[in-house]
Amino acid sequence: MIEPFADRQVREGVISYGVSSYGYDMRVAPEFKIFTNALSAVVDPKRFDPKSFVEFTGDVCIVPPNSFALASSVEYFRIPRNCLTICVGKSTYARCGIIVNVTPFEPEWEGFVTLEISNTTPLPAKIYANEGLCQIIFFQSDEVCETSYRDRKGKYQAQKGIVLPKL
Repeated sequence: MIEPFADRQVREGVISYGVSSYGYDMRVAPEFKIFTNALSAVVDPKRFDPKSFVEFTGDVCIVPPNSFALASSVEYFRIPRNCLTICVGKSTYARCGIIVNVTPFEPEWEGFVTLEISNTTPLPAKIYANEGLCQIIFFQSDEVCETSYRDRKGKYQAQKGIVLPKL
């Protein structure tokens, strides 16, 4: 269901990742897309302009004040048909004003997760690659869903890397 899988919570010297009490602390990969307003573009989810980002690869990403970045998970997820997950930000980052968008992973969705990271502070903020960024909480149903994400041929199925908004 999760590859690579850390079967214990790793904490020493890093922002924790791996198995937690009722979830899994997911890591952020070292590739980022950071929003920029160099072209004075308008953010339009129906006609998203990829030139609104600056691409960055590295161990530490600096998200500008009151700005936003996209990243990808280190882990690849395969959600069972009888499960739903919710991705929520980790307290360590939230206490610094760094917010990860709450995102569901629907039954039978699979892929690398595109992570939405907001810096709500008036200061630059650091994001540490290959360390924990958010937690996945799993909800298991007593029965399988009637129609899964795979059945609907969801537009973000089996995504790789950082995937921009699709219509």
